[in-house]
Amino acid sequence: MLTNYIVLIIIPAILGIWAQFKVKRAFEHYSQVPVSTGRTGADVAREILDAAGIHDVEVEEIETMLGDHYDPTNKRLCLSPDVYNTATVAAVGIAAHETGHAIQDARGYAPLKARMAVVPITQFASQLLPFVLIGGFFFGMFGLIKLGILCYLVLTVFQLITLPVEFDASRRAKIILGQMGVVAPGEETQGVERVLSAAALTYVAAFIASLGNLLYLLSIANRRND
Repeated sequence: MLTNYIVLIIIPAILGIWAQFKVKRAFEHYSQVPVSTGRTGADVAREILDAAGIHDVEVEEIETMLGDHYDPTNKRLCLSPDVYNTATVAAVGIAAHETGHAIQDARGYAPLKARMAVVPITQFASQLLPFVLIGGFFFGMFGLIKLGILCYLVLTVFQLITLPVEFDASRRAKIILGQMGVVAPGEETQGVERVLSAAALTYVAAFIASLGNLLYLLSIANRRND
């Protein structure tokens, strides 16, 4: 029991914390490294969208730190202030990554469409999960543990689908930045690589954590059935 908890819950949680630390450190470092072209994240996002023939996506500034994302429902590319307004390696890397999602959407990229399709049930499972776990573990309601397994199964599938979506967006970003001459070879190119690789690690960690929780609940259910 304790071994399962350490391997399936504690270790993935530590991995997640480490991944977040890597992202923060990479972003903070390369936010101090300017790009020689002087283009801000917003400039780069608009240039990439125009070059891709995408004219129905708005590039907007949001106030959430590292809350950068593409909203396929409302066709919005949302960039945090440090990305939107600054001309640094971190800013253009993140902006290009998020623009990669807009290109995926415009091109009908199948994994993105699949992720969008499961978002409603994933949100429902996320909202339900705390009540399920409290009832299952603290009040001994075994049926709720089984429901928790279903919730984590949904979340794990979502995280699994997310992996190719994020990796592909980063791949597109690196290619586009090089082709458009936004980042110079050397430190700037290496910086984009490190920032995006650190960000990708957080998605891997999230998948491992979700899978670990699913397997842990399955082990509890199996013991109850024995």
